[in-house]
Amino acid sequence: MQAYVLVLYYSKYGSTKEMAHLIAQGVESTGMLAKIRTVPQLATVVTEAAPSIPEEGDIYATLDDLQHCSGLALGSPTRFGNMASEMKYFWDQTTSLWLNGALHNKPACVFGSSGSMHGGQESTLLTMLPPLFHHGMLILGLTNANPALSNTKSGGTPYGATHVSGPRHDQSLSQDEKSLCIEQGKRLGEVALQMLKK
Repeated sequence: MQAYVLVLYYSKYGSTKEMAHLIAQGVESTGMLAKIRTVPQLATVVTEAAPSIPEEGDIYATLDDLQHCSGLALGSPTRFGNMASEMKYFWDQTTSLWLNGALHNKPACVFGSSGSMHGGQESTLLTMLPPLFHHGMLILGLTNANPALSNTKSGGTPYGATHVSGPRHDQSLSQDEKSLCIEQGKRLGEVALQMLKK
């Protein structure tokens, strides 16, 4: 099996999905394969089983995708300063991987989007970190080597790439936000490759 970085995200309006694909582009610029996966929407009442493969878009992640990755980029939109329940639900199913240490010492990073500049984008990134710490992963942020981190007027933090989509979720990613996504993917890909050589 070829080594890969898993880019795992949930997206409601498309911004986090676009970020995931930019991060994957950065990962693949290092020569590392990127595997893009998402998680299904949750319903409070189940009337019929959802298909295991969505009708369109990226396919749903499995625990095998997570177990066999060489690195992870984890993304979610902001829900009141927290990761989306869809992503939290996925991580709540990973006890078997935790028990066998499947993710120990694998590099990981986080990214996300919010509707406003002060919508909780940084706290959302921080809420995605505890599961990664519990799984023994090595956390990567963004460095100020990329000028976009200091110059951005919208999203972008040392904790990971972010995007401000606006209250109607109609604001496109800025050039700085795009640059930071690609840079984050590149950094993750480089570290994953270094870890494979050990």
